[in-house]
Amino acid sequence: MAALGPGVERLAEEATELFPDARVAILSSDLAETARALKQRIDEIAAGGADIIIGTQIVAKGHNFPHLTLVGVIDADLGLQGGDLRAAEKSFQLIRQVAGRAGRAEKPGVALLQTHQPEHPVIKAILSGDEEGFWKAEAESRQRAGAPPYGRMAGIVVSGEKEAQVFDLARYLARNAQAINQIDAHLFGPAAAPVSKIRGRYRVRLLVKAPKGAPMQKAIRAWLAGVKVPPNMRITVDVDPQSFY
Repeated sequence: MAALGPGVERLAEEATELFPDARVAILSSDLAETARALKQRIDEIAAGGADIIIGTQIVAKGHNFPHLTLVGVIDADLGLQGGDLRAAEKSFQLIRQVAGRAGRAEKPGVALLQTHQPEHPVIKAILSGDEEGFWKAEAESRQRAGAPPYGRMAGIVVSGEKEAQVFDLARYLARNAQAINQIDAHLFGPAAAPVSKIRGRYRVRLLVKAPKGAPMQKAIRAWLAGVKVPPNMRITVDVDPQSFY
């Protein structure tokens, strides 16, 4: 089972039912035909062309809406789910950014967060405004886990058109990881990637976690050197990954 958000179009339908006289605008890069059309729509909204904006993360990306006085973040803790190492800091930055869209002109602003985890450190830090405290707690958590920047990680993604073959190759890699073991690194997986299929190709992930000074790149090269990859399959390596999808 996976957590799914309600989607901007469904939210827009509900907003229209609740506020029939309001001008409801949807702001999403997925629904814009071109970058020029998206910019034009943003300019129209900023000039007062909407009473309610239903938007994706694009709303937080530095746009100025001088008439915006109330921001509501739906499922604010949804981004905290999953195995992304940087989920907490990404959510913290994004929610802070979008909350900052309210009250940027002469009128005061209010931001409301919908959360199922009000005691989560990220949510508490946003509500208290204790940015320094959040970064300190996040650093301590990573240090205990040996995660970057106190350790190193590498994501290995095996992809191909046939799911069974992809898993077979990933399991073979996991069984023959002597080069990884020799540097006191740990190998996790294989497991289906959070985004398990892209453009018809199945994706399976492995994760290498190593001490900070370990020669991880050299060990990975030795590990993969003797692997024969079928022509319809691919192995990609992402050292110190910025995304775990």
